[in-house]
Order: sequence, then structure tokens, then C-alpha cells
Amino acid sequence: MNAKIFFGSTEATKENLSERKSPFSGDVVSTAPICSEADALKALKIAQDATKEAKASTLSQRCSWLLDVASKLKENKEDIAQTITDEVGKPITFARVEVDRCIETVTLSAETMRTMHGETINTDAMPSGKKTISYFSREPIGVAVAITPFNFPLNLIAHKLAPALVAGNAVVLKPTPEAPLTAYKFAKLFIESEYAVKDALSVVYGDAEVGSALITSDIPRVISFTGSVPVGEIIVKNAGIKKVSLELGGNAATYIDASADLTLAAQRCALGAFVNSGQVCISLQRIYVDAKVYDEFASKMAQETKKLVVGSPYEESTFMGPLIDEEAATRAMNWVQSAIDEGARALLTPSCDGVMFKPCVMADVRDDMAIVCEEVFAPIVSLVKVDSFDDALPRINNSPYGLQSSVFTNDLSLTKRAISELDAGGIVINDMPTLRFDIQPYGGVKLSGVGREGPRFAIEEFTEIKSVVVC
Repeated sequence: MNAKIFFGSTEATKENLSERKSPFSGDVVSTAPICSEADALKALKIAQDATKEAKASTLSQRCSWLLDVASKLKENKEDIAQTITDEVGKPITFARVEVDRCIETVTLSAETMRTMHGETINTDAMPSGKKTISYFSREPIGVAVAITPFNFPLNLIAHKLAPALVAGNAVVLKPTPEAPLTAYKFAKLFIESEYAVKDALSVVYGDAEVGSALITSDIPRVISFTGSVPVGEIIVKNAGIKKVSLELGGNAATYIDASADLTLAAQRCALGAFVNSGQVCISLQRIYVDAKVYDEFASKMAQETKKLVVGSPYEESTFMGPLIDEEAATRAMNWVQSAIDEGARALLTPSCDGVMFKPCVMADVRDDMAIVCEEVFAPIVSLVKVDSFDDALPRINNSPYGLQSSVFTNDLSLTKRAISELDAGGIVINDMPTLRFDIQPYGGVKLSGVGREGPRFAIEEFTEIKSVVVC
């Protein structure tokens, strides 16, 4: 194993290795070191020492580095996809899609950095100025810390590593404990590349202790975190004076207008609500339906959901595999039962067997029910009957989250209003709010976070502006 992927302070033994068991089979699928605060600080020091060489490296080298990693990802696609499925239970078809997206993210980061530049400034534009040579450029920020979650254990690492490294920084990565081998295989491609900047990437494994050491240190200049709101709040309170980029929770909603193509809407909403077992920050959770088409849409939504294949993540036909653990499945069933107790009804019989939770469509849901007020992070979607878009709009916006929202409509004026008035970081028209292209800016408002991902926008987070005047 490469020295920059930390395996604890002592030689790896069973005592200082943690086991990762498949959420589907329960078999041990990987092991990871139990790292300490000392390991985290050592990784930060290595990164700090590497910043000089990283900054001095040429853009040509760094772009070649990323493109080499993308090429190796293509060669190892099936192995890495199988590892994702082993560790987090993602259906193999979607695991392959994640590898493909990761390849795109890494490639886009290299291509984007080639065209990132500053600009000249007219310092004599105002009477108080004078004619000079003036411009600004983007400089690498130094050391970045990247902390990533389990639901997209490969591509969400790519959205941090690729922009940070191609911009000339050094990075310490703390991946999710649920997918240590996925992170290891990906990081190894960077570290062993012939174009690698020496010591620019280190990986440490661990939970709160390791994370705390990384975020409270004075060495990193930016913390990039994807995860829960409570952890995001801890980071903000303890990070000190440094850049913090947070991609946190969501409670994505859509509005189904009477003019919409209901068949299309039901098909896309079923995908958006249940892909990755609902374990997506922009999973569709709330569907506000015009009363004139509510019953018809509810019927179509139930029909589309019935078509989804739930089963072994290793089967090509499987759409939905297991939830990440039994605690998540128990929590999901509690959400459903709570809504039923409050007067909602399940259009499909709720079913949970261990970690296997069948997709659930809840009807007759009210805004005061917990199932629509909080992020469920499970394959559950709620239908709410409304009189019109004017009725739905304040309800959609009345959430502490604001990651992505959408509307299904063939009314141009309503489309314009939705774009303008929906309070979210991303708006989608005539598709699920779960739609995301990796080239776009991605991030939310309110408790959904601060900062943006997507190669160009992440590069801006991982760089600082230097202003220059030559008199």
C-alpha cells in the first residue's frame, strides 16, 4: 500500500482494521485502517509540505494527470463498479453509471482548468484611478480537506479531488467509512499515476475524531464537505477562518400542473423518488399535484412504481437494492407508519425485510406531517393535493432546505414563474428535481449548504484571486 494512504500509527493487524460488511449479504467485502488524530495531522503536514511543488507544477502536467486517471478508470470500470456494489449495495447497473459519471467529472475538470483564467482591469475607468497594467489571476489555495458520503462513494470524491488537484492544491481526503475500498482504488489511480504531483494526495479513514482534527487544524485553507446538516453545523462552528463549502441535505419537491404530460411526469417522478433507494440529497420527496389531475396522477405514479424491480444489487435488472443499513430501513418504516397514523394512506403496501425496503408512495399527505417536513433519505415519496401553482409555491418553499425543485407543465408563463420564484439552488422544468449534470453548478440555499460543485465552480472554491497592479 502507498505510504500516503494511511493505515494507522502501527502495522495493520486485525485489532486496528475495521471491516465493511455488504448491506445486502452481510459478508465482509473490505477492510480499512482505524486512523487516529495523529494520522490526520501527519497527512495534513505532508499536504502542507507538498503545496510548493503542487503550485510549481505546470497546468499541462496536472491536466495529463487527471486524463491519465480517467483513462485508468475506463480500464478498471467493472472492478470499481463491483466494489461500489459490494460496499454500499448500489445496483450494478447504476454503479457502472457512477463510474461513467466519475470519468466525465475528472475529464471535465482537466478541460475546464485549461480555460480558467483571470482578466485585465481598466484602472483608469474612474477619475480617481490612473492608467496601469492591472489584472487578476486565480491561485491555488494550498491545502484542501475533502470529506465525502456513502451514497455516491466514487463520483462525489471526484467532484472534490479533481478540481482541487488540477488547480494546483494538495488534498487530504477522508472518505465515508461505508466505502473505504472504493476510495482507496480511486485514490491509488491518482497517487500511482506517472504524472502525479508528489505527495499532493493523502487519504485518512475514520469518523468524528479524525474529521475534527482535519477541520480544526490551521493547515487547510478550505474544507469541502458533503453530508448531513448536523455535521455541517459542527464544521462551520469549529473550522475557524477558512473557506467552507458544504453540500448538505435536501427535501426536493415538484409541482404537477394540470397541463403536464402525466404519463411522463409519473415515469420521471418514480425514477427521481426511488433511484439509489432514495438515498440522494436531491431525491424527490414531495409531489404537489393540481387537484384536477390528482387522482389520475396518483394512479399513474403507483403503476410506475410497481414496475420497479427490487432485489439483489448484482442482478442486471435490479432498479433498487438495499438501504445502507438496518437502522436506515427501520427509520424509513417509522416514517411511513407515522404518516399513516396522521391520516395518510400508502398506495402500495409498505414492506420491509431487513435492509430491503420496497418503494412507497404516500397519498393524502398534509404539509404538517413529519414525512414532508424533514429529509427522509429513503424510497418514500408523498403526494399533496393543491388547488394551483399559487397554492403549491409557498408550500414548496416552506422548507429549511433548498437544493433542487422542479415543475411539470406545458404553460410557458408558469415555467417563467417557477424559475423566478422557486427558492432552490437548482430548478428543473418538465423533469424530476433529481436531475443533475456534472458540468453544471450544484449546491443549495438555506440549510442545503453554501458553495457550489461542478468542475468550474469547484475550481473557484479551491482557488483564491490575486490582484496585480504594475504602475
